[in-house]
Amino acid sequence: MPSTEHSIASGPYTAVVTARGGALRELRHNGRHLVVGFGPDGPVPDYRGVVCAPWPNRLADGRYTYAGTAYRAAVNEPERGSALHGLATEQMWQVREAAEDRVVLACTIGAGPHYPSDLEVSVSYSLDPGGLRSMVRTVNTGSASAPYGVCPHPYLVAGPGRLDQWTLELPACQFLEVTPDRLLPMGMKGVEENNFDFRSPRPLGPVKIDHAFTGISRDAAGLARVRVQDPAGTGVELEWGTEWPWVQVHTADKPVGPDRLGLAVEPMTCPPDAFNSGTDVVHLKPGESHSASWTIRALA
Repeated sequence: MPSTEHSIASGPYTAVVTARGGALRELRHNGRHLVVGFGPDGPVPDYRGVVCAPWPNRLADGRYTYAGTAYRAAVNEPERGSALHGLATEQMWQVREAAEDRVVLACTIGAGPHYPSDLEVSVSYSLDPGGLRSMVRTVNTGSASAPYGVCPHPYLVAGPGRLDQWTLELPACQFLEVTPDRLLPMGMKGVEENNFDFRSPRPLGPVKIDHAFTGISRDAAGLARVRVQDPAGTGVELEWGTEWPWVQVHTADKPVGPDRLGLAVEPMTCPPDAFNSGTDVVHLKPGESHSASWTIRALA
């Protein structure tokens, strides 16, 4: 039976990637966890580390219309009536390349009543002294144009302290307000309106976040960074480019079970329910591809 686990290493970094959802299962720097991990068997909890495609976040009622045709995806978040995180997260991805410091996995999304065309989705994970560098590339291998969006779903771990004690730096000036019951988009607001202004680093405290942010500040190379740091002096950052105009941040609040274990930081090509709003949706024609990359690295 083919292995579903793939370990890679380079310098102080080690990682474990699993075929389940193409997910990053572990990432360590000198033995210190940089993401919330999970076990080698069973379902991936809380979508940790998966690749969400061909849409990120929520699709209301699993319904949308594209090029005049109505589509319906399975609702996998029944409590909110949404199709959550696309069609690739429940798949067993296949290995395309494997080396000591790099692995590439891929999966196929087929056309049907849920989606207009066939897609080939691949994700590469490679380690070097600068951290874990990842890229997701999707090709429309079918005969029809299709809407597309994607995001990774890691939960960052700054250090041994509680999440409330971590300092967050989030370079965004706007967030998407959502309904309290279904977390579906309502409209844009400034971050200062909801105690979400982390453009200057400050402790998270008790604030609860599960929102998409935009209006992102970038450096001259077009790169943006979210950083979280622990009072012990350790930290982690996630860096992404202009392919991702949005980032979802979630403080991993859970009414039952392990609470606030890490900070989900998810660069997104489009916001929640984009297949219905049309906001920043990528339109992949047959034969076209889309690529987007991100990096996770240790701080101190």
